[in-house]
Parts: sequence; structure tokens; C-alpha cells
Amino acid sequence: MLSQLIADFRIIFDRDPAARNWVEVLFCYPGLQALSLHRFAHWLYVVGIPFVPRFISHLARFFTGIEIHPGATIGKGVFIDHGMGVVIGETAIIGDYALIYQGVTLGGTGKESGKRHPTLGENVVVGAGAKVLGNLQIGNNVRIGAGSVVLRDVPSDCTVVGIPGRILYRAGERVGPLEHGSLPDTEAEVIRALVDRIESLEQQVQKMQVEQTCNAIVQGIETPSAEDVELPPSCHLEDRVIRQFLDGAGI
Repeated sequence: MLSQLIADFRIIFDRDPAARNWVEVLFCYPGLQALSLHRFAHWLYVVGIPFVPRFISHLARFFTGIEIHPGATIGKGVFIDHGMGVVIGETAIIGDYALIYQGVTLGGTGKESGKRHPTLGENVVVGAGAKVLGNLQIGNNVRIGAGSVVLRDVPSDCTVVGIPGRILYRAGERVGPLEHGSLPDTEAEVIRALVDRIESLEQQVQKMQVEQTCNAIVQGIETPSAEDVELPPSCHLEDRVIRQFLDGAGI
């Protein structure tokens, strides 16, 4: 237990640029305090002592805003940053050197018994407000984007974003654990692809109309003037609303 506490303490200086001295970290970091209380409560829980582990967990939630069931298994070097609103279920397993932000839920999906909470591998990053629900297997080096909802297993070395969470591979690209701005925007990418497709179809329609007009002129058939021809409304990326969405306005 002592080695785990030391690893929990040291990892804060590696991952939080605001950590300046050991006194500040020891007394002002609720994630470290919640983990310290949890490790003691977990030891009592494993030994089989009733009530006391849950009461310690309840006190930890009251003082830190972080709720960790004493039955949860947490590896060494885990950092819960800020931590307010974090909930970790009874059968959850968290691997070494995981990074968990505020508002994260590692929970279940019902009242089933047995293993009902997720298992996280090593070096997993779970962004703010993300939810990982059910008896899932999350591989090593997985990054779960802020606000994502993960309902399926995730293999190692993947990035998951969206609701429900979609797996995106980042092969050959190393991203630091704090670089949340590097996460892709899957919805914007899909909309961009659809807009590009619409533009392509509009160009094809306009080309066909021009060809029909030229053929009609060659054949001597009277055709409507250019002012009378109604073309479909343009959906170019220069459109202000679409451009603002793709650029992330309002997000």
C-alpha cells in the first residue's frame, strides 16, 4: 500500500503543471486524498470488515466529491485530476498510471450481480464527463474523449470519442495525455464529407443542365432564359452556419 501511495503522489508532479510543492499536493489535491482513503478502505474490504469500508468511502465522498466503492481495485500511479463528480463502481478495475478527470463515471448498466463495472488497462486517459458503463474491457494506452459514452470493449492503443463512443485508431502518432485539443471531431468530419458530396452532386446537376441547354440550342428548340432556370440552393462550405459548425463555433 505504501508503494502505491508514493506512486500516486509522484505522478501528480509529472502530469499536473500546477503542482508546485509537496505541501500543496498533500493538502489541496482531492484526488490524492480520495485515493489514499480508498486504499485503506479497500484493504479493510478485502479483509472482510463490515460497514467501516463503506463509511470511509462515504466520508471521502463528503470531503472530496469523489465516490469510490471500497471494492474497486485501483493500480499504482493513478491520478484523479480535480475529481469532483467522479464515481467508480464496486467491481471496477483500474490499471497502473491511469488519468481520470472530473465527472467521470465507471459504472454499471443494471442490477446484475458479479462483475458489472469496467476494467481499464494501463496508461488509460478518461476525459472530463466521460461515462464507461458495464463490464467492459478497455485496453492499454486508450484515450477516451471528454463527454464520451463508452458501451463496448475498446482494444489497446485506440482513441474513443462521441456518444456512443466510436473507436478511432491513431497509428504511429503519439499524443500526450493532456492534449485534449488533439482529439478528432467525428461528427464534424462526417458532416464535412456529406457537404462535399452534396457540392459534387450539385456540380454534376449544373453540368447536365448546361449540356441540355447546349443540345437544345443546337437542335433549335426554344429554351427558357438563364433567369428562368431555378438551380438548387448552394451548400458550399462558405455558408456561414456550416462554416461555424465545422470550425467549432459554439462548442
